[in-house]
Amino acid sequence: MTLARTWSVGLAGVHGAMVEVEVDMANGVPHVALVGLPDAVVRQSVDRVRAAVANAGASFPQRRITIGLSPASMPKQGSGFDLALAAAVLAASGTVPTESVDRLVLLGELGLDGSVRAIRGVLPAVLAAARAGHPQVVVPKANADEAALVEGVEVLAAASLTQVLAHLAGRTRLAAHARGPVPDPPLPPDLGDVVGQATGRRAVEVAAAGGHHLFLAGPPGAGKTMLAERLPGLLPPLDEQAALEVTAIHSVAGTLPAGAPLVTRPTFEAPHHSASMASLIGGGSGQIRPGAVCRAHRGVLFLDEAPEFPRAVLDTLRQPLERGQITIHRAAGSATFPCRAQLVLAANPCPCASAAGDTACTCSPLERRRYGSRLSGPLLDRIDLRVDLPPVTRAAWLDAVAEPETTAQVARRVAVAREAAAERLAGAGIAVNSQIPGRLLRERWTVPRPSLRLAERALERGALSVRGFDRVLRVAWTLADLAGRTIPGPDEVAEALGMRLQRAAA
Repeated sequence: MTLARTWSVGLAGVHGAMVEVEVDMANGVPHVALVGLPDAVVRQSVDRVRAAVANAGASFPQRRITIGLSPASMPKQGSGFDLALAAAVLAASGTVPTESVDRLVLLGELGLDGSVRAIRGVLPAVLAAARAGHPQVVVPKANADEAALVEGVEVLAAASLTQVLAHLAGRTRLAAHARGPVPDPPLPPDLGDVVGQATGRRAVEVAAAGGHHLFLAGPPGAGKTMLAERLPGLLPPLDEQAALEVTAIHSVAGTLPAGAPLVTRPTFEAPHHSASMASLIGGGSGQIRPGAVCRAHRGVLFLDEAPEFPRAVLDTLRQPLERGQITIHRAAGSATFPCRAQLVLAANPCPCASAAGDTACTCSPLERRRYGSRLSGPLLDRIDLRVDLPPVTRAAWLDAVAEPETTAQVARRVAVAREAAAERLAGAGIAVNSQIPGRLLRERWTVPRPSLRLAERALERGALSVRGFDRVLRVAWTLADLAGRTIPGPDEVAEALGMRLQRAAA
C-alpha cells in the first residue's frame, strides 16, 4: 500500500479553504474512487488527469486508487483540483518523490494534451495558502501575475504538466514568478462631455463625495446614462485592501480584465433590465458566484430603465444596500460576498418617454402613476439623491459659452471633501458619510436645531420617513464637506432636502 498527499484550495464565496488531496494505492482490480463531496466537474477530473498524464509522457498507474479530498464535509467544486490530483497520483505511484508534493499547493485545470489551463479564483486561493503557511504555490502561467499579488508565497508558473513533473522530479526547476508593474487602467469617460445639466452634475459630485445612492429621472437624451458612466471617474482610486477585495470578487466571477491582474479603479456594472435575480444578486446551480451588485463592490451599479426591471428583482437589493454584504444560501452551502456599491437608477418620467418632455407626453396620469409605482417605496427610501433632469436646451447645446468642468477638476473637490469626512470620522470605522449609522449621526455629529427646521417640517407632514431624515442629514454633511464648512447650515440642509424630495414632488 502506497500513500501520498498534496494540497489544493476550495472556494466558498471569495474565501479559500485548504483541501488536502490524499491518494491511496493498493493492489486489486484497476479502479479510481474519488471521495470527499466532489461535484460533477471534480468527478470528471479523473478522466482529464488520465489523458493528461499519458500525453505528458508518464504512465497512469493501473491499480486500485482511492483519492480523498479533505475536509470531506466541504463541497468541492470546479476544475482547479486537476493538477493536485495528477501530482498526488504520480507521487503515490513513485513517478515523483512523495516529499516533493507534501507541502506544495497546486492549482490548475488540465487539458487532455497535458497543458495547464487558467482557472477562476486564484487570488483568494493563494491568499488562503499564505494564511495556512504554505511556502510555494504552483499556478497556471495565465494566472501567475494574479497569484503574485500575494506577499510571502513563492509562485511557480506552469504551462504544462510536463514542466510540473520535471520540477517535482528535480530535473528542471520551475522559476519563481516575478510580477511586473500593474498597467494603468484605461481613462474613464470625462464629465466635460456632459453639456448643461447643472443639477445632474451637482448630484453626481455629491454622490461621489459622500458615497450616496442616486436616482436620475428625465426624458431620453437628457444625459442620465452619461452622468452615471462618469461617476466612477470621480471616485478616488482603490487602496490596497479594497483593490484586493475587488480583484478577488472578479477573479471568482471570471471577469478579471485581461492583462490587468489588479483592479485599481472603482468598477462600473450596468446589467440589462432583463437580468435575472441570480445574475443581479448572485447564485447559480453549482458553485455560487457573485452577481452584478457584488462585482460593483467599491464601485457603481447602474440600472438603466429601472422601472423595466422586475419589481421582485429590484427589491432584492434593499438588504444588500443596507448591510454592504450579501449571504446566498443553497442546499449544499452558503457564500458571503461584499457588495458595498453605489446604486444609480435611471428612469424615464413616463411610458411614452417623449424626448420633448411633459409638453409632448401622451400618457394619462394613471399610466404615469403605474409606471412610477414599479419602483417600490422601500427601495426608493434608500436612495439619498433623487434628481429630475430636464431636456437639454438649444442654448446649452449649441450656444454654451463656458467649457464644462472636466472629471479631473470635479474629482479634486471630491477628494478634498472625502479627506474632510475621513478626518471627522476617524476612529469610527466609517469611510464616507453615507455609512454613518443613524444613532451616531444624531448623538455624535449633531446638526443645530435651527438648521433642521425644513427637514423637521417635512418629517412632521409625512414627506420624510425617519430613515429619510437621517439620509438628509448625511447628504447635508457631504454638502458641508464640499463647501469647506465644519458643520452643515440651513443652506446645506435645504439643498439636501431638495435633492431627496424632488422626485416626490414631481
